[in-house]
Amino acid sequence: MKRLLFAVLLLVLPALQAAAHHPGERIDEVMAEREPAFEPTDPGRAPRLRGAGADNAPLRLAGLQERIVVVSFALQDCGTLCAAQQALLREVQAGVNVTPMRERTIFPTVGPATDEGWDDENWLRLAAEDGAAEAASAFAALSDRGGNAPTVHVIDRGGRHSAIFHGADFTRVNLILYINELTNAPPPDPGWLDCILAVFQ
Repeated sequence: MKRLLFAVLLLVLPALQAAAHHPGERIDEVMAEREPAFEPTDPGRAPRLRGAGADNAPLRLAGLQERIVVVSFALQDCGTLCAAQQALLREVQAGVNVTPMRERTIFPTVGPATDEGWDDENWLRLAAEDGAAEAASAFAALSDRGGNAPTVHVIDRGGRHSAIFHGADFTRVNLILYINELTNAPPPDPGWLDCILAVFQ
């Protein structure tokens, strides 16, 4: 499965770059045309997210600013839709992890998620300090679409919220391509306000 996905990536990545003329700053526009579940967000800092990992070590979203962070929420009352989204994200992680993006991307899942099928090298289960439902609501408020479908939030290096992938029907290759574009982009230069806000994340 991993070899097949890697072969698909080798074929698709150059094709997308050629077709989009290496989208760069146009990645949101290009992805919006390709993926109905994709929603770009206004560049701004992601909501505060603090908690503890499986080893009870404290973790802050602000401490992951050197990596692309793909945050999802597995709430107890979400049921099969969250389970389907988590399964899709495990496939995304597998696709990312056969490339150099592995070292630059992390997949935190907030809530009582199972660790089955995840690669622990760049996945972690996060118990949110303010509660999983509250954290999910804070992130969901960034969307203009509304609805109850679970969301995946992509946070660029520097802690800026970049995009939302809705539900469990998005194409995994599209999320992988989006992550790839973010890992190749130069990290944003933090402004003085970013530096101040990072202290409180």
